[in-house]
Formats: sequence, structure tokens, C-alpha cells
Amino acid sequence: MSSDYTAIDFETAQGKRYSICQVGLIRVVNGKIVKEISRLVRPPKNYYWNRFIEIHGITAKDTEDAPNFAEIWKEIESYIRNQTVVAHNGMAFDFPVLEKTLEFYNMLPPSYTKRCTYKIYRKNLASLCDEYQIPLNHHDALSDARACAQLFHFHITNSKMLLS
Repeated sequence: MSSDYTAIDFETAQGKRYSICQVGLIRVVNGKIVKEISRLVRPPKNYYWNRFIEIHGITAKDTEDAPNFAEIWKEIESYIRNQTVVAHNGMAFDFPVLEKTLEFYNMLPPSYTKRCTYKIYRKNLASLCDEYQIPLNHHDALSDARACAQLFHFHITNSKMLLS
């Protein structure tokens, strides 16, 4: 199994899967972190549900001047297209969020290999981070992506720490 992959996490502004408000991305090559990206994203109409603000703390004021996802996609596409992409609960959340968001912006989804650390470990991210002593600021997209990268690294190498 290759030690090159992209770990990704999305936070959304509300219940619509295309409402990305934050992207966190970690690129790992040869078992080392080579790129970290954290971007706030202005969701469509910059519309938020209070319940989601309570989860991640991102508000419409935070994203009023942020780029929309179509603009962010230009920066992150190469880390996803034809790559192994890992997300925690990716099959149920992150991968459908990406696909629905690309559809919303009339953009074709890329081909990529999907891996899910929830399916591998069968535990939630916070519990796994406690178990493996991985720092986590839960529901910050970059922190969640970094934790996911650590867990996937452990899965493929059986060593606990990802080299940065």
C-alpha cells in the first residue's frame, strides 16, 4: 500500500451537502506531511444553521469575504484527482459532500480512490485520538484531517506517529 495520500475534512454551514464552509487538507508523500491547507469557504448565500455554528464555531461573518468552493477547488484539485483520499466517516459524509458541492458548481467530480478511517477502525474520531494520543481540535477541518492522516499512517505502517 502506498504511503502517498491526501487526508481531507469538510465542515458544512447547514444540512445541504454542498454548503462547505471549511476545508482541511493534509498531503502525505512517502510517509511525510508535505502540504497542509486550511481554507474558510463562503457557502452558497453564506447561509448557516445555528446548530452547525454550535458544532464548528464558524459563522457567516467569518466567511463573508472568503472564496467560494469553485475558487478553492483550483487550489486543492491536484491533491485529490487520481490520488488516494482518506477521510474519517468519508463514505457517509466527506466524499458525498465533495461530490454534491462539485455538482452544485457544475463541475465534474474527479476520479480518486476513497479510503475511510471510520470503516478501518469502527470508532469515532475523538475516541481514536484519545486512544492513539493524537492532538485534536475536533470540528476544525485541518485538525480533523491531520488526525485522519495520523490514523491512516498508523494503519498502513503500524507506527504511531506521522513524520512532519
